[in-house]
Amino acid sequence: MNSTSASSAPMHAASAAVSRGGFGRWLSDLLYTRRGLLLLALLGPPLIWFGVIYLGALFALLANSFFTLDEFSGLVDRSALTLANFRELLNPTNVDVAVRTIGMALTVTLACIVLAFPLAYYMARYARGPRKALLYVAVMLPLWSSYLVRLYAWKLLLAKEGAISWTLAQLHLGWLLDLLLATPGIGGNSLSFSRLGTFIVFVYMWLPFMVLPIQAAIERIPGSLLEASDDLGARPRTTFWKVIFPLAMPGIAAGSIFTFSLTLGDYIIPQVIGDSTLFIGQVVYRQQGVAGNIPFAAAFSLVPIAVIGVYLWFAKRLGAFDAI
Repeated sequence: MNSTSASSAPMHAASAAVSRGGFGRWLSDLLYTRRGLLLLALLGPPLIWFGVIYLGALFALLANSFFTLDEFSGLVDRSALTLANFRELLNPTNVDVAVRTIGMALTVTLACIVLAFPLAYYMARYARGPRKALLYVAVMLPLWSSYLVRLYAWKLLLAKEGAISWTLAQLHLGWLLDLLLATPGIGGNSLSFSRLGTFIVFVYMWLPFMVLPIQAAIERIPGSLLEASDDLGARPRTTFWKVIFPLAMPGIAAGSIFTFSLTLGDYIIPQVIGDSTLFIGQVVYRQQGVAGNIPFAAAFSLVPIAVIGVYLWFAKRLGAFDAI
């Protein structure tokens, strides 16, 4: 009898607390006194989403890569596991696609660093008040419009009869454009049908993702360090390479994560801008959507995941996650 009364005491206390202060007050007191329960309530939903939805999708992708496509029925054969899809990745054609995509991602990332650093440095060190706000708006403004609208606008700008070709012709620089388009590996019939045009659009699309992390990293550099470098007689070039650039490296690494991964996985820009050469995203899209070969598409899609994993490891060593 006493044990029954003791076990029911907490229930009576909880019901009494609810009746006095309402359910919200009771729940607040419960979460305040039991911090572990509060932590579980805060982290539970995102961890469930990450564990079930995100990792579950990746494991399903990995599982599909071990199956094959029945050429007679066009259906996925799940009766046996095989490494045939991974062996197919070593085909010279597929290796060429992977190397081309990784090379484009690295080139775009380097170009974004070169273009973003001066702007980010000016925003962090010299721009103030309305001028700084205007620069922020200028950097973010392209992201406020539709991705496809920006892409097709660039297709018109890069066309043979587009604004860029017309402007160069008016400046008597048409020969320079013809020289670039005649260059093997990057040229084509026009900028909109060349690898150079693909590169230009990639840089334009992802440049804001490089500017902001670098700007944030430079803003965290204490001004006293720059003054100390100047007091010790260091030239501006020495101050830049010995003080500013190393301390801005976490921001550069953080921005490069965005530009590299976004270029590596994008298939729309090469589909609209560029020649007939394929990138990883296009191969995965065609194998899954056109050919219906889901197992091979799953195996090929693991390539950028592995590359990004290695890239993140290098970026972490450079302190990238300290600037995100």
